[in-house]
Amino acid sequence: MASFVIEGGNKLHGTIKAQGAKNEALQVICATLLTTEEVIIRNIPDILDINNLISLLAGMGVKISKTGNESYSFKAENIDEEYLESRDFAKKCSSLRGSVMIVGPLLARFGKACFSKPGGDKIGRRRLDTHFTGMSKLGAKYEYDENIQGYRFHCKELHGCYMLLDEASVTGTANIIMAAVLAKGVTTIYNAACEPYIQQLCRMLVNMGAKIEGIGSNLLTITGTDRLHGTEHTVLPDMIEVGSFIGMAAMNGSGVTIKDVSYKDLGIIPDSFRRLGITVEQHGDDIFIPEHDNYRIETFLDGSIMTISDAPWPGLTPDLLSVMLVVATQAQGSVLIHQKMFESRLYFVDNLIDMGAQIILCDPHRAVIIGHDHRIRLRARKMSSPDIRAGIALLIAAMSADGTSYIGNIEQIDRGYQDIDTRLNGLGANILRVE
Repeated sequence: MASFVIEGGNKLHGTIKAQGAKNEALQVICATLLTTEEVIIRNIPDILDINNLISLLAGMGVKISKTGNESYSFKAENIDEEYLESRDFAKKCSSLRGSVMIVGPLLARFGKACFSKPGGDKIGRRRLDTHFTGMSKLGAKYEYDENIQGYRFHCKELHGCYMLLDEASVTGTANIIMAAVLAKGVTTIYNAACEPYIQQLCRMLVNMGAKIEGIGSNLLTITGTDRLHGTEHTVLPDMIEVGSFIGMAAMNGSGVTIKDVSYKDLGIIPDSFRRLGITVEQHGDDIFIPEHDNYRIETFLDGSIMTISDAPWPGLTPDLLSVMLVVATQAQGSVLIHQKMFESRLYFVDNLIDMGAQIILCDPHRAVIIGHDHRIRLRARKMSSPDIRAGIALLIAAMSADGTSYIGNIEQIDRGYQDIDTRLNGLGANILRVE
């Protein structure tokens, strides 16, 4: 496994651009299975999870060619249906959490799909009931297959229906949408996730001939159609990477510009960082973070301690709480970080405590951070990345620490951040990748 060796204390300065959105790319690449015609997708990030999904589709028989630096052509004309029944296919699916979103397209087009418990971040229980319930309501049946240690789905055809989702699952909503666009009749999805990435998926499907109403809301109405055609689509900038760069620039920067962020799609993210006292300047579609000698965490109007928590869109994405937690360690004041969705995502704070941060881990979901206001620098240490977002948070901490830090298991970071060491070194960081 590879590691990062980080020499802390180097100031970041200059301009950086966010990669294409990982979560959107996973969805729209799966959607290419819904048509036999060519689909061209631009701004696809060169990261491990995306490359694994592209490899999986290629193994299924999808013709894939790279048409540009971040652009691919997909043509799912001749799918190897026998391979879809194989143990090898199930094994590859189990190594990638995003593979769950091929179930909807395969059921809609071929009437069958298999699914093994997927991999991904070790951040606690991430239930998949929404996917199973949604497919069942559309008319699919499933049973457990010991041979593949997973489930096989099958149906003669899918039929539209009304469903109220028990949670606004992003991947669950995406999966159900992709199944419903080729189902017979009308499907109504209430309590649907409505993140910009779901909106992008819907717009791409509409451009392919799907009939979807309510895009951007939590109530979607989908009228099934017989077939979809090809299209071209451009993936949004990754809002999580934009937020990560805001945190890095505030904690370690001397003036950093983040280019072409699609500001209107960032939602509450800029204001959430402003609550930590960070100056976030919008310059057109760019963000500028000036150098901060200090930044003071706001309090609520009644004087109580600031609480920052995650929530379904348009609330704050849970993927940025790890970054905000690290940034708060050098702020003036205190903040309660409340991670509601995943019960193991805050355990990485033990590393920060060992680095000298003042953090009280109240329980698996809540941590109180007491900022040092740069009076006490974090100490360098050896650590390991438990998941994508904790990994980038530990990298931010290491960049601000005194001395040389080591982060192992950086494959987790590579799953979500493209050439992050090279790009940050271009801003003035000192990060060495050691294989």
